[in-house]
Amino acid sequence: MQEYVIELSKYFIAFFMVLYTASCFYTFRYPVGEKHRGVFILQDLLMFLVQVLCFLNLSLVSGDFQYLFFFAFILIFLFATITMVSLIYENINRLLLNNMCMLLGIGLCIVSRLSFDKAIRQYVIVLVSLIFSLLVPYLLGKIHFFKKITWLYATLGIALLSTVLILGEVTHGSKISFSLGGITFQPSEFVKILFLFFLAGALWENVSFQRVVLTAIIAGAHVVILVVSKDLGSAFVGFVFVVFAATRNYLYLLAGLVGGGAASYLAYQLFDHVRVRVLAWQDPWKYIDNKGYQITQSLFAIGSGSWFGMGLLKGNPTAIPYVEADFIFSSICEELGVIFGICLILICVSSFLEMMRVAVCIHDRFYQLIVYGIGIMYIFQIFLTKFIPLTGVTLPFISYGGSSVMTTMIMFFIIQGIYIRLQKEGERRGGRK
Repeated sequence: MQEYVIELSKYFIAFFMVLYTASCFYTFRYPVGEKHRGVFILQDLLMFLVQVLCFLNLSLVSGDFQYLFFFAFILIFLFATITMVSLIYENINRLLLNNMCMLLGIGLCIVSRLSFDKAIRQYVIVLVSLIFSLLVPYLLGKIHFFKKITWLYATLGIALLSTVLILGEVTHGSKISFSLGGITFQPSEFVKILFLFFLAGALWENVSFQRVVLTAIIAGAHVVILVVSKDLGSAFVGFVFVVFAATRNYLYLLAGLVGGGAASYLAYQLFDHVRVRVLAWQDPWKYIDNKGYQITQSLFAIGSGSWFGMGLLKGNPTAIPYVEADFIFSSICEELGVIFGICLILICVSSFLEMMRVAVCIHDRFYQLIVYGIGIMYIFQIFLTKFIPLTGVTLPFISYGGSSVMTTMIMFFIIQGIYIRLQKEGERRGGRK
């Protein structure tokens, strides 16, 4: 009987994920801000069913019921988050909130399958991140000088990056983090937020050529420090598209793309670890025994999972080096199936589309540019390995890693705070009519 439950649950998990994904795109039939209470209740139910089946599988296959105890804590967290945030902030964007909770739940489940100790640490990080993030919409509603401290954002960003350049530890060829009290921080993740606020503050009311050039110089200072640290992050992509969103000038977009291409070629010439990644990306099978090993193993994992997966704890995802951080998507596809993986990516896409819908409706250019920037950086991170050669992709909310989870959650709640402002402005305009 147990084997039947385990086998059938694979198909139900995929089915519930398909329904959840379809419900995300169903909400786009209606204008931003319109209530879809029935759809969101359905999403909460589907989220619960996916979690129940996944953790039930882990417990039955392993015979270890610590997974069910961990599931109880996750369920409490997800229910409390959805309920508490909706009560504290009445005009919250439920699609973004539900998607965040769905991805966090899946991430904690998969990380617990890979390493239970790391899953416990990740759970604590998620709780701390939520506490900090809950303050963000309140601060955005109460503080009104964010537009006036443009150069402070740039100064703090460069200072943080310089600190990691001096005190940082080398990780996989990149000097991107440092440890404090046994906790590892990756400042470049947090600098993304400061960088976006700097760009929005610099360009929201002045998009003259002189201002764009000045902004580019400051952005260049960020990028130079990142390059010296060998952390080739996504800040440059955010800069190019925020400048384009502010100016609507295709020449700036073209110049940014050309500059990015030139910078990539220069990085290829300067850094050995970049050349290794490019070679592994171009033809991983040629270097399967060394530099292409990680990528080929991840491709084997995705292929072996087929449509519905091998089942939790029935694959071999630990054969992929650093799977819980770099290639957790391959682990998901191997054991939960390609259908599940596709739905996961589509849920992320629906979050991006909702961000863009919110951005279009915002009348304040400063906050509009921030939402655009967050959306671009978010979707770029999702599809990172599809376009450029890196060791892997950190899936927001899913992969193991404290800095990534915390900064992504803060960025989601920044959008929530801006969305709440938008809703209140709409209510005031409606009241005056």
